[in-house]
Amino acid sequence: MALLEWKPEYSVGNDSIDHEHQQMIQQINTLYEQLDKPVDTETVEAVLGKIHVDISAHFALEELLMREASYIEYEAHKNDHEDLLDQLHDLMYSFIDNPETGQKLLKSQLSDWFGRHFASFDARLHRQLGK
Repeated sequence: MALLEWKPEYSVGNDSIDHEHQQMIQQINTLYEQLDKPVDTETVEAVLGKIHVDISAHFALEELLMREASYIEYEAHKNDHEDLLDQLHDLMYSFIDNPETGQKLLKSQLSDWFGRHFASFDARLHRQLGK
């Protein structure tokens, strides 16, 4: 069963951003499925690395679009991106240091980690950039 599902309210009204959000949901769901299996550290570390790279690039695109639109919440949104990347680093290093404990931590925090940003910052961005 999928951890996260795409919802219309996640849309920010920009096809590129919405597509990347959908891809991130798929990657997080793939990772979550891996966490239901016996720990395969190489696979989980590879998926975490891919998620980190893709999310970093996505955040850069989102921040560019916000700057171009003179988005009033740009600084707060950018700071949340930085916090999310820091949290992802913490989750990654927790898994690398102790895969069994890291697996439990990922399972318990993965949905909240991503969903909170969608429901708050990206929801407000939708109202500004939405079509």
